[in-house]
Amino acid sequence: MAHDVSRSSGGALTSGLKSRQITMISIGGVIGAGLFVGSSAAIAEAGPGVLLSFLIAAVLVVLVMKMLAEMAIANPDTGSFSTYADRALGRWAGFSIGWLYWWFYVLAIPIEAIVAGKIIGSVLAIPSWLPAFAVVVLLAGTNLLAVRSYGEFEYWFALLKVVAIVGFLALGLAAILGLLPGSGASGLSGLWAHGGFLPNGGVSVLAGLLTAMFAFQGSEIVTIAAAESEDPKRNIRKAIGAVVWRLALFYIGSVFVVVALVPWDAPELAAGTYQAALERMNIPGASAVMDLVVLVAVCSCLNSAIYTASRMVFSLARRGEAPRVLGTIGANGTPRAAVLASTGIGVVAVVVSYAVPGLFTYMLASSGAIALIMYLVIAATQLATRRAMRARGTESRLESRMWAFPHLTVLTMVAIAGILLTMAILPGQRLELSVSLGLAAVLVVVGIVIQRRSPAVPVEPRVSAGTGLARKGPR
Repeated sequence: MAHDVSRSSGGALTSGLKSRQITMISIGGVIGAGLFVGSSAAIAEAGPGVLLSFLIAAVLVVLVMKMLAEMAIANPDTGSFSTYADRALGRWAGFSIGWLYWWFYVLAIPIEAIVAGKIIGSVLAIPSWLPAFAVVVLLAGTNLLAVRSYGEFEYWFALLKVVAIVGFLALGLAAILGLLPGSGASGLSGLWAHGGFLPNGGVSVLAGLLTAMFAFQGSEIVTIAAAESEDPKRNIRKAIGAVVWRLALFYIGSVFVVVALVPWDAPELAAGTYQAALERMNIPGASAVMDLVVLVAVCSCLNSAIYTASRMVFSLARRGEAPRVLGTIGANGTPRAAVLASTGIGVVAVVVSYAVPGLFTYMLASSGAIALIMYLVIAATQLATRRAMRARGTESRLESRMWAFPHLTVLTMVAIAGILLTMAILPGQRLELSVSLGLAAVLVVVGIVIQRRSPAVPVEPRVSAGTGLARKGPR
């Protein structure tokens, strides 16, 4: 029988996350080191035109999250889009996208740990691998406690990031308006004074779009976390409903300030977008401030990576698509085995990054296109689910609906496919695309074999008129 993985027999995940924690998790999920540091790569590609890259990416992510909200509000589930794909497209789809997503976040553990290790190691004058492992152990420990511990850590991490961004935007606006005493930059000349708005041509917007799409990865985490909250439907609706202003304010607003004040080809951008802008504004201690902000950001992302990976593999185990032990729950309502296994693989990846950096490069490449594949699967799942509901006459029971269905859904799928094609065309992206698609192909084949050996009948979630929660039929 198919079942609600968060409330099935053999134990249940606790509903320990508070509404305020879910809100901050949804905000913090899209704020990583990529905003503070990594966006410099996109600016170098597209110049001020990177604003178009981030705008297009934001629109696509908003559309995908609206599709996910339609399904998640009808049926909150800790397996999120993996579970929905299992029902709508077949067991092979839920299996493959679930494992791809798990792999993506397992690899996020070493990425964030390495950055944290470098920052702490430079301050304490110790080898960076020591603090890198220490941070992983600490945050794995918080995930082994009750889920409210993860939620509380992430609440404060996210709050600090939000404060840093709001402060940066306030300083940037003051500098642009010439109201910041001693600022070394003002006005909007950076948008056109160094080769124009598109100094590298219109095609460069597509190159910047790739970075922007990956920077927005994390919005979907709220649909996973909300399944462990007191009011999943309300929290999902509230969090995803605010995704528009979050993306606009945090990313587009921040990038606007940077390209307005700092020439897009300025060498100091390589050290980080925020730091370069603060130095242009003559803010004292900009480097130290940004080290602290980036450290908070990477710890937040690492914390979420352990949480998200563990919940996804827990969901897979409960559906019989991962070792059964990973679907067990501790006395405190936490999937400890899933947390330990996900963290353990992450630790191995950290070791590989230091011992065999060449191999680690290929490991990272294997996750390069997973975000885009995930968005494509979400759109395909929503399209199939909604059509099935329309055919059965149950579409009217949906509490949240995708706009202009099916036209915007299909248009989003075409746009994402176009971005994947762009990766195939751009030389610097071909390795990531080929390795990611290779891994996806292997998982799809395995998923098809599993489905043939143990066939599942995709069943449309039947929405209860009273609660909106789904009751699943037999597989």
